[in-house]
Amino acid sequence: QVQLVESGGGLVQAGGSLRLSCAASGRSFSKYFMGWFRQAPGKEREFVATITWSGGGTRYTDSVKGRFTISRDNAKNTVYLQMNSLKPEDTAVYYCAASNRGVLTTIAGRYDYWGQGTQVTVSS
Repeated sequence: QVQLVESGGGLVQAGGSLRLSCAASGRSFSKYFMGWFRQAPGKEREFVATITWSGGGTRYTDSVKGRFTISRDNAKNTVYLQMNSLKPEDTAVYYCAASNRGVLTTIAGRYDYWGQGTQVTVSS
């Protein structure tokens, strides 16, 4: 069992930066692949980024490549999402998720645990 708590969201102007954190409690955090998803009002939840248990592998959705960076610190049981050059279309609730499937995946249904989400609002 893993509990996930996101933080770091807020209101930022276009072009600005935010760093989201996701703190995990429970055993064996380092064995989970971690992901970030987001959901904008009236839209389905979409994949943003994912990272392997070691941090050696990552994957991003095309719209955030070059702007967002996912990382993790297994000693702190925390995964991060550094978001730079933010755009109004990045506005959404951002969710952290954990998968024990052992593969990088962009599919929400393959993640086993979810946080409650943190709001990110980018003004133009």
